[in-house]
Amino acid sequence: MANARMIDDAREYLQAENLPGWLIYDYLGCNPVLAQVATPSGHVTRPVFLFVPVDGSATLLTHHVDAGKFADAGDGTDLKQVVYSSRVTLESALQKTLSGCGRVAMEYSPRNGLPRVSRVDAGTVELVRSMGADVVSSADLMQYATQRWSPEQLAGHKRAADKLARIVNEAFARIGQRLSDGPTEFEIAEFIRARFREESLVTADGPIVSTNAHCSDPHYEPAAEGSSVIAPGDWVLIDLWAREDTPGSVYADITWTAYVGDNPSERHRQIFDIVLGARDAALSFLQDSFSRGEPIQGWQADDVARTYIADHGFGDYFTHRLGHSIYHTVHGEGVNLDNFETHDTRRVIPGVGFSIEPGIYLPEFGVRSEIDAYMSEGGPYASSPVQRDIVLITAP
Repeated sequence: MANARMIDDAREYLQAENLPGWLIYDYLGCNPVLAQVATPSGHVTRPVFLFVPVDGSATLLTHHVDAGKFADAGDGTDLKQVVYSSRVTLESALQKTLSGCGRVAMEYSPRNGLPRVSRVDAGTVELVRSMGADVVSSADLMQYATQRWSPEQLAGHKRAADKLARIVNEAFARIGQRLSDGPTEFEIAEFIRARFREESLVTADGPIVSTNAHCSDPHYEPAAEGSSVIAPGDWVLIDLWAREDTPGSVYADITWTAYVGDNPSERHRQIFDIVLGARDAALSFLQDSFSRGEPIQGWQADDVARTYIADHGFGDYFTHRLGHSIYHTVHGEGVNLDNFETHDTRRVIPGVGFSIEPGIYLPEFGVRSEIDAYMSEGGPYASSPVQRDIVLITAP
């Protein structure tokens, strides 16, 4: 089934940017964008092209063995299906579809600068270029057409975020209640997973429950065997992400930190305060730039937080991007706040959601503070609860 709204939004973007068309290519799931715009009813085994022109009907090129998987693709949309069988008929159909189109956007990123965008192999780009079309990146187009949240998705995200905040604080309380028994990281992760089920939240993996040096591994996940026992004096980091168990829902994703005891060390307080300062500086930058009417690119927010941490002497210990896109998967296909792993020049546009999660990872412990943010028509704001102070875990 084709997504009429996404196709209409794509045309709106193409008109605004004076682009003749968008060519979406997929083979065996290499490009998840195709399934969002034209969802097949089952497994597709051959190459598929979907061409959305700035004017006129969209065209879906499918092999005859897969044509039935898209039999209702045109329902409710201005879309025609063209069926090919051999390589010769594929190239002929593609050439006809692109006739007169001197420039076409594809999921391509020069020099693979944005891996999340760069879904089309070099050979397919060469094929399209051989047909007289200059290939440009669909980075902002794809985001505009497929990654903006609906009002219903935003409401569901906020509900999920509120539940995550309750659950993370329940997990800290659970540690305190179980201190005399020596709770492990894995046991607390299991507690969180159980609470997800009770709250009708789903996730593909996680959560992260870590102590001390484990907190300095940003993607640490405790195993049933060998996870650390949580004891007085420990630093605890919990990162949890989930979405409502309903079709089309989007994720929420937060990270909170705590100390087991009532008196964290000055070092703990220092690093915690710096990380929160970087987080808040990035959000303030986004808000101030929006209020001045300035377009914002993802790399700029990363620069603000990274500079803040570097100015406090810990730049070498912030070892990942500032934030990631959020959508149906916890790491979505939209703009990332990143000038470290990539130089993300995609614009932060109304309708997109993303995380803001600076971190400092020292050998002995790590601190990360993660919030979700949403760019509304009126500007960006935190769309999840925000940690302000170190959580103190004490026995009852």
